[in-house]
Amino acid sequence: MGRTKEIPPAVRVYTVCDESRYLVVRKVPALGCGDDLMRLFATYGEVEECKPMDAEDCEEFTDVYWIKFRLIANARFAKRKLDDSVFLGNRLQISYAPEFETLSDTKDKLETRRKEVLSRSNPQRDKSSVSQVAKPALNQSETDYQFHRRNAPITRVSSDQEYFGSSSMNQTVKTVREKLNKIEESGKQKRSEASSENLQTEPDLKRTRVDNRRRI
Repeated sequence: MGRTKEIPPAVRVYTVCDESRYLVVRKVPALGCGDDLMRLFATYGEVEECKPMDAEDCEEFTDVYWIKFRLIANARFAKRKLDDSVFLGNRLQISYAPEFETLSDTKDKLETRRKEVLSRSNPQRDKSSVSQVAKPALNQSETDYQFHRRNAPITRVSSDQEYFGSSSMNQTVKTVREKLNKIEESGKQKRSEASSENLQTEPDLKRTRVDNRRRI
């Protein structure tokens, strides 16, 4: 029975035991498109193996493929995106296959899930550990250097002091300073003249009008 828009699809919750890096893909068109199918799934993560399952029962003109991802997170992502999607005219049916897992696969899967749960339940711990790794500890000499650099006195140099050993360079610096001082003084003078003109041209305040009309 096909799905209809009026009836909402059933929702199934997968636990860590149901999930797996092994996937079984059904309703693949029997057109010898194994390489195309592998390239499609490889866009969601590294695929270690992709081969047809001849012993599995399947519909007419379709094949069943067995896909092995390197990471379970990639397999989970691929299943969520490609399940019930159209591939060469057929809608794929993808399911997890934990029965193909070895003991080490199951152990790694449970350990990875445990770390994910711990990181989600205590995010501050991860941030502190990351900051500690990002900022290595300084030795005593580096600490002293940072302290003296932060607390070093600020030295100020007079504008009349000669910076260079060459007299021509010092003369050039002096000439530039004189020109800058003239420009600054002329700018101040223009601003003061403009402000005085504004004060002179400012109109008198409007006098308040007295109402002499006779009241009834």
